Amino acid sequence: MENLKNKTAAQLLRNSLDTFLAKDMKGWSELCADDVVAEFPFAPEGSQARFEGREALYAYLKDYPNFINVKSLPTLKIYETDDANVAIAEWSASGVVIGNGNPYEMSYATFVTFRDGLIVHYREYWNPQAFMKAMSGGSFAE
Repeated sequence: MENLKNKTAAQLLRNSLDTFLAKDMKGWSELCADDVVAEFPFAPEGSQARFEGREALYAYLKDYPNFINVKSLPTLKIYETDDANVAIAEWSASGVVIGNGNPYEMSYATFVTFRDGLIVHYREYWNPQAFMKAMSGGSFAE
């Protein structure tokens, strides 16, 4: 793996999104510290909204590509902040829900904190109503 410690937070965030687009959930989880905390404040009711630890986050995300085929990230803006360890992204994903053929179009706002080149805190906002409509009431995580 390339030396991630010499990358800016914005470069690290871009790398994480490229890994996500490549559908490499194991590789994405390896970009996280062992003690990572991930929060999805707008997760649909009844869905877990906080994950602690790399293994818990990987268990949540590992099957994502089997349910949603993200084909592109049509928009992507990454912002540096006053804190060299924090970057923010506004981005969108475009694809299809595998189980029902519905289009998947979602916009995200993602706030990421890094330590030694690894993600230590990941917070992502997205529209749960659009997600549930695309999934036809289903979920990718049981």
